[in-house]
Amino acid sequence: MSTIWVVLIAVVALIAGVALGFFIARQYMMKYLKENPPINEQMLRMMMMQMGQKPSQKKINQMMNQMNKMNDKK
Repeated sequence: MSTIWVVLIAVVALIAGVALGFFIARQYMMKYLKENPPINEQMLRMMMMQMGQKPSQKKINQMMNQMNKMNDKK
């Protein structure tokens, strides 16, 4: 009977550890991406120049605002 309790406690602890680890990792990644966005204005300007477009500051601001709106919806 005591072996069943040990196994049960081990399984519950494992499940709790996995769930807690998942949420901690998720929070860390969300914070990291908010502080270090994957695309910034400089990268956007360079991509537009590579595509043959002359980027104006207004167009870059519009694209950054659009990307921020999409990130906020998620």
